[in-house]
Amino acid sequence: MRAPKTAELIASHLRGQIVRGELTAGDTLPPETTLMEQFAVSRPTLREAFRILETESLISVRRGARGGARVISPDLSVAARYVGLLLQVSGTTIADVYEARMVIEPAAARMLAARRTKADIEALYQAVEEVVELVDGDTALDRRDPALWSGRVQRFHDILLERAGNKTLAVQAGVLTEVVAMHVAIAVRSAITQPDSLEAFPKTIRSYRKLIGLIEARDGDAAEKHWRTHMDVTGQRILGHGLGAKSIVDLFA
Repeated sequence: MRAPKTAELIASHLRGQIVRGELTAGDTLPPETTLMEQFAVSRPTLREAFRILETESLISVRRGARGGARVISPDLSVAARYVGLLLQVSGTTIADVYEARMVIEPAAARMLAARRTKADIEALYQAVEEVVELVDGDTALDRRDPALWSGRVQRFHDILLERAGNKTLAVQAGVLTEVVAMHVAIAVRSAITQPDSLEAFPKTIRSYRKLIGLIEARDGDAAEKHWRTHMDVTGQRILGHGLGAKSIVDLFA
């Protein structure tokens, strides 16, 4: 067994303070000289510990007279990049990732129906109205902007997961969303150039509103069933526009 290096031990100590909330986002770590004295280490060893935490996106280090190490919030995209690399190396397809989302999101719809609050319902309706603006809006550029479409549509899915009441589920789904975000944007760009593209989105909006109604009525069974059907139909459309079912996850496309 390899004994951990001193820098790794220091990084582990500081990491523990961050995850326990003893150090919060925006806090500045003590000066290097103070930490060197505290841990009885040299400057190179301390800076190696800083580099470890930087690669984990737990701190950012600014050099110079007014520099220092500042704590930053853990970023979901960091985990998503690593998971995405694992999926890509193992030859995972986009269809495979989407299938995993089809397991997670309908379950989240059921949970939200059981736990929903008035604020949850209002947040879902607001997300739908943001999509409606693109369908009924007067700005032609907005109606053909794939980034707007994918971002606003994804926001509805995010709220559904965030408010389902299970943090583990929300993080797992968030990682998968980050992994496929670029691929979905490509599919949306292809889809909105189709002649019937704007006719398809009102159907999506009606589906969103039906789900909200079922959640508001606390009908978990129907909410789960409806959302599974919705994702199945949507998945066929997405995978048919620029995303082949056998396309491999590719973070560097």
